[in-house]
Amino acid sequence: MRTIIRILGAIGLGWLAWRLFGPDVAPAYVGIQERPIHVPGRTVFVGQREMFAREAGSPEAPPLVLLHGWSFDGEMTFHPLIPQLAERFHVIVPDHRAHGKSDRLRGSFEIADLADDVAGMLDALDLDRVTLFGYSMGGMAAQAFADRYPGRVEHLILGATAAFPIDRRRLLVRMTFWLGRAAARLSKKEAALFTYHFMMWTGIIDRRHGRWLWEALMSRDPTLYYESGAAVWRFDSRSWVARLSMPSLVFIPTLDTVVRTRTQYELADLLPDAEVIEVPGAGHEAILTRPDVFVDGVIDFMERT
Repeated sequence: MRTIIRILGAIGLGWLAWRLFGPDVAPAYVGIQERPIHVPGRTVFVGQREMFAREAGSPEAPPLVLLHGWSFDGEMTFHPLIPQLAERFHVIVPDHRAHGKSDRLRGSFEIADLADDVAGMLDALDLDRVTLFGYSMGGMAAQAFADRYPGRVEHLILGATAAFPIDRRRLLVRMTFWLGRAAARLSKKEAALFTYHFMMWTGIIDRRHGRWLWEALMSRDPTLYYESGAAVWRFDSRSWVARLSMPSLVFIPTLDTVVRTRTQYELADLLPDAEVIEVPGAGHEAILTRPDVFVDGVIDFMERT
């Protein structure tokens, strides 16, 4: 046992020395590197906070707001969909607080705060009634927005999300968040490397976009990253989501293990007369690997209802 402890201690000290004194090494990129899309954005002020949003498509077209999930910003989450959706809609892609190019706001917050941020951004962009498409955590923010500002929602579209996303082993999940935050405060590179290589190896992100992905992963603030996770952990719309009366569509990746499919079906059952589109054989990354399913479903739903 002492030998094992010594070996682990030596490994730990070696890792600490490398992180303190070693070079800041990036992954080895393959081929010419480029961004997946070139959609500019602008910042607007919501009170004293500066928030960022990208826009694409004609301002005269029906407005469609895309709300991203935890960890990834708007561009990272929706880049495969934006060019196609912009052919028919005025697409607005905000970055939530503590994500992307929006302000890093210190302290805890709730999903309802994200909804209020979106409302303030839409005010600044002079947009009143919109269609909301929220994915993962963005789907929770979309629910909260639809509850707090029902008159501003034309259609509600939700993907890979839930009314009560963390419905079991809640203490274990919370402890995992605390440990993850502690490790990330020492070094965020290891988690970023794992995510980067997983997405490259599985082909979720094209290798041409490796540099863009790596830089986006390394821009995350470790503490605020887990504050967002804590807001998801606390989210529970089961007592009020059934009162949302606007036309609703729910996308459910059938092999999702991040937001369990059981909780996604529960949300669809709670929403009055919600339409459901299953994404068979897809996990939580379906928005990146099966974009055509979402594009076709959104277009059909918005033009039909």
